Amino acid sequence: MITDNEFLRIVSFLKQRYGIDMSQKKVIMNGRLENYLKSGGWSSFDEYMNDVEKDASGELEKTLVNFLTTNHTYFMREFGHFEFFKSVVLPWIQKKEEHSKDMRIWCGASSTGEEPYMIAMVVNEFLGLDHKNWDARILATDISTQALSHAIAGVYEDEHLKSVPANWKRHFFNQLKDGSYVATDELKKEVIFRKFNLMEPFPFRKKMHTVFLRNVMIYFDEATKRELVQKVYDSLEPGGYLFVGMTETLDRSSTPFQLVQPSIFKK
Repeated sequence: MITDNEFLRIVSFLKQRYGIDMSQKKVIMNGRLENYLKSGGWSSFDEYMNDVEKDASGELEKTLVNFLTTNHTYFMREFGHFEFFKSVVLPWIQKKEEHSKDMRIWCGASSTGEEPYMIAMVVNEFLGLDHKNWDARILATDISTQALSHAIAGVYEDEHLKSVPANWKRHFFNQLKDGSYVATDELKKEVIFRKFNLMEPFPFRKKMHTVFLRNVMIYFDEATKRELVQKVYDSLEPGGYLFVGMTETLDRSSTPFQLVQPSIFKK
């Protein structure tokens, strides 16, 4: 069982490195790590953390983050966002970039890939035959290498796709022998997956038109959240949009964003 001091040590490590606040999640932390520590031969959480901090390869740290960041997501999640994206945001980008044909969309918590692939499918349907003339690839980032490996493979159980429209399923996925589905090469090419820690400086050369940062700020305390939201604001084109999770809120007194409707904000 994790001791209070060991728990605080891991909480502090995650907060400093990733901005993740697990100060109220002792039971979850213990539950997710206990068997892993036993199977790895560590006699205590402190002994494990000593090795994490000494490991020059970063592999142990990577595994720690994979265990402690949940990746629960699914296709069509909070679909109202995609309807707004298609009816309001994409026409705005299309008009704004009619000459450059350069669409810049970032999914900042891509998890196992359902969300960025959804965005790519909506963009594909919206642009239609004109899609080939646009650079409309989605940048999708996450700190979990495990989740990113799943996303890059693009394989999903039939159950995961049950709410996806039949024509999308037919067009964007191929069924495998075991009954699961894999994203087509064409769909995979529309998403660029990268490992990225949201606490690091944003590396974008050009400003984004839209940022999806849904259901990730639940891991952050208010100060970290404010700092992150400001960084997102600075990374957006004037008039650009931010989507957060439908249960998430921004501190209206500290953000320059305008509220468009709950969970959708505009620069």
